[in-house]
Amino acid sequence: MKESRWLTGGRVYIQIANRLRERIAAGEYPAGSTLPSEAELCAEFGVARNTARRGLSVLEDEGLIVTIPSKGRVVSGAQAAPYRYQAIAGDLRQQITTGALAPGAAVPSESELRQLYDASRNTVRQALAVLEREGLVVAEHGRGRFVRR
Repeated sequence: MKESRWLTGGRVYIQIANRLRERIAAGEYPAGSTLPSEAELCAEFGVARNTARRGLSVLEDEGLIVTIPSKGRVVSGAQAAPYRYQAIAGDLRQQITTGALAPGAAVPSESELRQLYDASRNTVRQALAVLEREGLVVAEHGRGRFVRR
């Protein structure tokens, strides 16, 4: 039976969530891909923007999708880090856990990290702040950042 394009009945937002969930499971929206905008979903399903938003909220609560500012709603997955600073922090975290950056070793400077990752100063600082909050890196005033012993 072909599914109807328009949705009717009660709890339409649940039907939207179910349809999008099916599409994600079928690979129509693979991990890291962007879902259609709220406006596009409204046009496709013939619903109000708030109804489409509620359907997307259900998927977000389940962890199937994440909202990324200036990008939209993206299918969750290990392949794509939502933010550049998270990818940088993940790479540095891996270097620390594998021993490439040994305990007590100096972490590359902000300038070196900016060049290495082709990222802004703020992006690099956000990545380093994540590692500091996790207790993997310590900052010593006037000396730099080091891998925690």
